[in-house]
Amino acid sequence: MSREFFATRTVAEALVGFNPALCTPAQTVPLAQALGRVPARDVVASAPLPGFARSTVDGYAVRAADTYGASEGLPSYLDVVGAVRMGAQPDVTVAAGTAVEMPTGGVLPVGADAVVMVEYTNETMPGTVEVLRPVAPGGGVVAADDDVTAGAVLVPAGRPLRAADLGLLAAAGVIEVVVHARPRVAILSTGDEVVPPATVALHPGQVRDAIASALAGLVLDAGGSPVPCGIVPDDPPALRCALQAARAQADLVVISAGSSVGARDSTAEAVATLGKPGILCHGLAVKPGKPTLLAECDGVPVIGLPGNPLSALVVFRLVGAPLVWRLAGCATPPPEPSVTATLTREVPSEAGRRDVVQVRLVGGRAEPLFGASALLSVLTRADGYLVVPEPATGLDAGAHVSVTLYR
Repeated sequence: MSREFFATRTVAEALVGFNPALCTPAQTVPLAQALGRVPARDVVASAPLPGFARSTVDGYAVRAADTYGASEGLPSYLDVVGAVRMGAQPDVTVAAGTAVEMPTGGVLPVGADAVVMVEYTNETMPGTVEVLRPVAPGGGVVAADDDVTAGAVLVPAGRPLRAADLGLLAAAGVIEVVVHARPRVAILSTGDEVVPPATVALHPGQVRDAIASALAGLVLDAGGSPVPCGIVPDDPPALRCALQAARAQADLVVISAGSSVGARDSTAEAVATLGKPGILCHGLAVKPGKPTLLAECDGVPVIGLPGNPLSALVVFRLVGAPLVWRLAGCATPPPEPSVTATLTREVPSEAGRRDVVQVRLVGGRAEPLFGASALLSVLTRADGYLVVPEPATGLDAGAHVSVTLYR
């Protein structure tokens, strides 16, 4: 197989071209387990919300016409004929010249069309209230369908559920949601030098597998379910066997430490045997992370990451995380939080390449953190990252930059 490493693609080209049609099946989960899950179909309201006209303030239910022209100098006087209790249907009617005491959230009694705030009233004598300001019809009131109308979409398909969504669903009596299953992401590490994190004493040349644990965290952040597949030595038959087993149990296969071009790189050859259409890209115009492999093998996408931890995690954020969201039925991944900061020093770059630079934020200033792509501590010290786009040849000190924050 010919190597296509130097026929690199931009990240944007890779994201457009690397778009497998696979989507995880639907399953029903309890509302308490639905946070962050992606609905497989719209959830529709069976009835209006809140379902009854209610007060939004403490005060008095009135007929708005009885308050017209009221002021502190010339208040309107109304007879208080009762009070509304929370959680109960009012047993009193508001007629002309009368008012009913109202708590926030109480059911609006028959005859009333507004609620005047208690702050704009005075109780001059038992059974009489003076209104110091007029209120318009509908003032201080939520109509029966102001929150949601019957048949309206409570939450749309394809957007991860947020805490507020769960609250709205609960208010509508929805206790289960049909969502896409979490994508299963097989994580495979390679290399004779890579040993499990539990290894107590390292021999010269050995390194503990740091990438697999970090990738599992990123997969969880993207709504996926990591499937650890262990470490495979630099042995082509063993690698092919491990990749085939991983593909059989996962919606996405991620392999690290075996995609750089060199004498021992057998990842591309092994991936090419997994199925059609095969390798789509072997090389991204990005720093760090150029030696990245993207493939689709009989419907299962495969990502080959660089062996250096920083490079691997940067690339997975750019390419892997959006793919996990798409597999989960989310066409547009949730935006990551960002801030604008002032760059403390010049950041050089090359036109045609996207540079991802780790930064530390100090008092509204973005301080670039540089280091070898093998140094995971660069990421742990960073508050976020900035991107130098492909057309740019760098960023000047003092430039205002957008920093994507790590959560």
